[in-house]
Amino acid sequence: MSEASHSGLSQAQIAHFIEHGYLKLQDAFDGELARQGRNQLWSAMGLSPDAPETWTQPVVRLGFMTGKPFVEAANTPLLQGAYDALVGKGRWLKPKGLGTFPVRFPSPNDPGDAGWHVDASFGTDNPDFMQWRVNVKSSGRALLMLFLFSGVGEMDAPTKIRKGSHRAIAKQLLPHGEGGLTLGELAADFFASTADCEEVLAIGPAGTVYLCHPFLVHSAQPHRGAKPRFMAQPPLLPKGEFDPSLPPSPVQVAIRRAIGAEV
Repeated sequence: MSEASHSGLSQAQIAHFIEHGYLKLQDAFDGELARQGRNQLWSAMGLSPDAPETWTQPVVRLGFMTGKPFVEAANTPLLQGAYDALVGKGRWLKPKGLGTFPVRFPSPNDPGDAGWHVDASFGTDNPDFMQWRVNVKSSGRALLMLFLFSGVGEMDAPTKIRKGSHRAIAKQLLPHGEGGLTLGELAADFFASTADCEEVLAIGPAGTVYLCHPFLVHSAQPHRGAKPRFMAQPPLLPKGEFDPSLPPSPVQVAIRRAIGAEV
């Protein structure tokens, strides 16, 4: 991308992230890494790209992958510069791999996981994931990231994004302080406060990465295309809690603007 460099992002890109809650970076990692990653994912599933008759499930979930293609894809100079630009230099932990991978297959069946949500930040030791929590500081999560390891078109189960929805979630979380809300509490009204947001599809060629605000409301959907979709949806983890002595990062600026605090 012409506006991005290995030293970070342009002011226009940062402004887009603050306003809309996400940033699309095409060619964020190499297509050869994507190919190597897909090969490892096929092996991990025990399936073959040449045997579509064995693709019997609409989605197969794979956990955290630590192979070389995943470590390298998560840590390209472009992405590390973007992490610095959005989260703050020295305020994030270097990814040691990528995951989870919900690998989606062409299928007429409901995948059973298509619903609007935000990803949890803490309390994930509770076996009931609807009790996992999010607070207005986004404790435990610096970014939500979507790594496309295959080309994803409109029919290939692209993640749906509610543009600008992070602002409504910040307002919803504000009264609940450090404890925040559970995923169940956030979803109690089916995210009605974000229903009018414009929907955007996370599409692009293999090697595309979407860097998303932790509060961005998004949803899976069924696969109506022809080839399996390979995507990782990891968090970028922060090094620690918010430090008020440091300048606010774009992630924090977006929250402050949403709740009417000074930036």
